[in-house]
Amino acid sequence: MDVLVLLKQVPDTETTIKIDSNRINESGVKWIISPYDEVALEEAIRTKEKSGGTVTVVSVGPERVASSIRTAYAMGADHGIHVLAENYEMLDATAISEAILKATSDKNYDLVLAGRQGIDSDSGLIPLMYAEKRGIAAIIWAKSIELDGNSVKAVVEAEGGEANYEAALPALVTTQIGMNEPRYPSLKGIMASKKTPVETKNLDELNVSFSEHIEVLGFEMPPARPVGRIIEGDDTLVKAAELVKALHEEVKAI
Repeated sequence: MDVLVLLKQVPDTETTIKIDSNRINESGVKWIISPYDEVALEEAIRTKEKSGGTVTVVSVGPERVASSIRTAYAMGADHGIHVLAENYEMLDATAISEAILKATSDKNYDLVLAGRQGIDSDSGLIPLMYAEKRGIAAIIWAKSIELDGNSVKAVVEAEGGEANYEAALPALVTTQIGMNEPRYPSLKGIMASKKTPVETKNLDELNVSFSEHIEVLGFEMPPARPVGRIIEGDDTLVKAAELVKALHEEVKAI
């Protein structure tokens, strides 16, 4: 079973984001594998451990992306493909999916796993675009998967409960937090990852043009939260009435 994992590098969830000259200032930002993609990677490694095969990760982005590919090596991935794109735009999902497709076209993977969305742009478009371009089935937001011969079965989130899907392989599945608990890289894995080569491809050799379909007009921080207000008094009925009035007239919530 040869598994491909679509991996995205994102800012750490605890990183303080700063805006400088209408751009995100990357100085001091710690970069990590997107948590949803980390779940996908763990599931791929468990599949390899159970059924054999290989795990390949692919990621698009600038030079720093190689560090996340090496983290994937330390966890148990076998091969990494870095599509080098210094002019990377996180919202240009059309070009990114095309770059991933062309960078991995020399091998037919049995299963493709990806996080349901990146935690920065939150679009969730790239896995579905990749599946459409490759002409394979896609199952999204899976809570669990089971490989059964030439098919994959998945339990996914659905309105009011769960739904069960089955697709013939090759297929793509996007993973949900809670499917598994991603492992920590071992010291042995970390040391070995430093010696494992990363295959690098660039946009020119893949004949991919990053013509932007979405124009980024600017970045700005969200407005500061307003100061909270405590409704004073001993009479709970009066306080409840005052709260409802404030929610209706001031907050416009009801």
